[in-house]
Amino acid sequence: MNVKPLYDRILVKRVEEETKTAGGLFIPDSAKEKPQQGLVSAVGAGKVLEDGSLRKLDIKVGDKILFSKYSGNEIKMDGVEHLIMREDDVLAILD
Repeated sequence: MNVKPLYDRILVKRVEEETKTAGGLFIPDSAKEKPQQGLVSAVGAGKVLEDGSLRKLDIKVGDKILFSKYSGNEIKMDGVEHLIMREDDVLAILD
């Protein structure tokens, strides 16, 4: 399924974190938190400014990002969980 987010929204697939600590202990699923990192799968056309012009997004497809804990709306596509969020919810682009 192809999804094209509108305006300043982006589609993000969460990046799974390690299930093992640095000391070699495995973390059970009940103790894990949802990761706050993800890969950008699709981006919208840009943000509409007050004068009606369109500002392109700084984020592009393929970027690895860091976002706030409770940002975005969760959706499930083809059995995989994704988030749709605004560009403003992104805290950083990771290298």
